[in-house]
Amino acid sequence: MSDFTDGFWSLWVAGLSIISILFCALLLTLQGKKRVPGTPVETTGHQWDENLTELNNPLPLWWMWLFWITIGFGVVYLVLYPGLGSFPGVLKWSSSGEYATERAEADALYGPRFQRLASLEVAQIAKDPEGRLMGERLFLTYCSQCHGSDARGAKGYPDLTAGAWLYGGDAPTLVKTILDGRQGMMPPMGAALGGPEQTLDMAHYVLSLSGAKHDAKRASDAKPKFAVCAACHGADAKGNVAMGAPNLTDKIWLHGGSVETIAETIAQGRSSRMPAHREFLGEEKSKILAGYVYGISRP
Repeated sequence: MSDFTDGFWSLWVAGLSIISILFCALLLTLQGKKRVPGTPVETTGHQWDENLTELNNPLPLWWMWLFWITIGFGVVYLVLYPGLGSFPGVLKWSSSGEYATERAEADALYGPRFQRLASLEVAQIAKDPEGRLMGERLFLTYCSQCHGSDARGAKGYPDLTAGAWLYGGDAPTLVKTILDGRQGMMPPMGAALGGPEQTLDMAHYVLSLSGAKHDAKRASDAKPKFAVCAACHGADAKGNVAMGAPNLTDKIWLHGGSVETIAETIAQGRSSRMPAHREFLGEEKSKILAGYVYGISRP
């Protein structure tokens, strides 16, 4: 749109609007002439079935008046509101100004509530009825698209009610996650393990860590190679919150817990992103939202 900031385009838009209105008025004037009684009726030259002829009569008056009213409305609108290029209109209305007014009204109404809740600790917000209700509304507006309206997540999106946290579920960490987002990455490990069969073996070993159904022989063959994975997930496979590496022993799977899906994750890796909300939520609302998440993860 930077190509259309020149003053010429403002005149172009205004000129086209005015010419269009004048043309409509001229057309109505030309089409609104009454037929003099007693004079022969002109035809359009179209005729069907030998004697069925299309007459060239003027438009009905009620129809004409509707068009004139529409033109009048358009003229009044363009005088009062922006529409003629850069002309702001007599009322000086703008969508940005309307938005600023609504924001100011909302801040005056809800600002004290946000400030009161922001003065509390996250755990206190979780127990505050108004804090939980306001946090729920924020969650449904900004978070439910990924995590679901019940916060139980979906494939690739964490269940926030399970109490299993990649980066930690304490209050400061929750606030930081909401404010700054997270970028998770599981590197592809298929080649490091030796190939598809060895990757499938490791998938069975990973399943064995949580007591899930697995092939014991394959799991046993892969166990010595788990040292490659332990650098992130830990020797006990319980994960590492400093790196966002998940706990492999709790039967909670972000992308699915079938042997095929786990093998795919190991072979190809995974990449996921939690967007930052600092710019459009701010610290106060993010803290209230963290209080709600803190509360639903600790029923």
